[in-house]
Amino acid sequence: MEMRKKLEVLHIVSFFFFFFFFWHCISLISCVFLFLMDSICIMCFRKMPEDQLSRRTIRSHGAKVARRHMQDWLILLLLAIIDGILNVIEPFHRFVGQGMMTDLSYPLKDNTLPFWAVPIVAILLPIVLILVYYFFRKDVYDFHHAILGLLFSVLITAVITDAIKDGVGRPRPDFFWRCFPDGKGEFDPVTTDVRCTGDKAVIREGHKSFPSGHTSWSFAGLGFLAWYLSGKIKVFDRRGHVAKLCIVFFPLLVASMIAVSRVDDYRHHWQDVCAGGLIGLTIASFCYLQFFPPPYDKDGWGPREYFQALVDSNTSSNSSNNNDNICAQQTGVQIVSLCIPPQHDGDARVINRLNSNPTLDESQLTVH
Repeated sequence: MEMRKKLEVLHIVSFFFFFFFFWHCISLISCVFLFLMDSICIMCFRKMPEDQLSRRTIRSHGAKVARRHMQDWLILLLLAIIDGILNVIEPFHRFVGQGMMTDLSYPLKDNTLPFWAVPIVAILLPIVLILVYYFFRKDVYDFHHAILGLLFSVLITAVITDAIKDGVGRPRPDFFWRCFPDGKGEFDPVTTDVRCTGDKAVIREGHKSFPSGHTSWSFAGLGFLAWYLSGKIKVFDRRGHVAKLCIVFFPLLVASMIAVSRVDDYRHHWQDVCAGGLIGLTIASFCYLQFFPPPYDKDGWGPREYFQALVDSNTSSNSSNNNDNICAQQTGVQIVSLCIPPQHDGDARVINRLNSNPTLDESQLTVH
């Protein structure tokens, strides 16, 4: 009877889970369709004041924009090198006593989401959506800054996460089986500290529980994507389209499920995934707002440099028009003579005047 009740509860929970998952899939498909239709309508029927910049593509202006941010790309390379070093060095080996093994004896399982799949979800998936938007908009500023902000978000998060991992050295929930693969624990008779007999590489990874790298990477990449989508579809346009919120919440839901899988795999404690999610989402917010206005802003759909380029283009255009007008006025000026007949017998005085008319048949003045 007790087993039957457990199965019934399991079936009910499974039903609600699949219903929730199916509902989100339907919502995502419908919202993506609405997003694409909205983008097409904006491009085809809305006359944008910045149409003169709409043809700045990767081919025409990509190299120029990339050179302007060359120092940012160099910093990204430096961050990647630093993160590689942090993954190689030995973490702090925190004291693990025999009495602590109760919470560290969970089974050693395989990863539900392997580490190589995290960059696919956190980096490649957002890049694909950014490419889709670029295909419709043809805006190199948006494409470049979105890619740059996404990479900064992930790499800064990676450096912070791995630095804390190495510094804290918290053991994972499955640390016992990493330390003693045969299941026979050995402890120091005086300090009761562990004397691990397992593989050194596996033990080293066992001291990297806090914070969760899978979670921080996921929230950094997918959190940035949530910010990006909220600006593009204008979630805060005060029209009350709740369907738009599903698009924004879906990347965060995926990141949350990745975090939950780390606890289910006994690779992290719940504090680890909470800290990782907070780090990733915070860094993603800073990186997005560095390149884009807030989504609730009237110009929240585009990058800051795009509007600055628009202002500069209008300024240079007005300056060029003013210069053309001045040159046209100067070319039409000629020197003419105004003859004033003498009142007395003597020389006639000739006074040179400037006149913009090429002929002065009707404008010559005679003074008697």
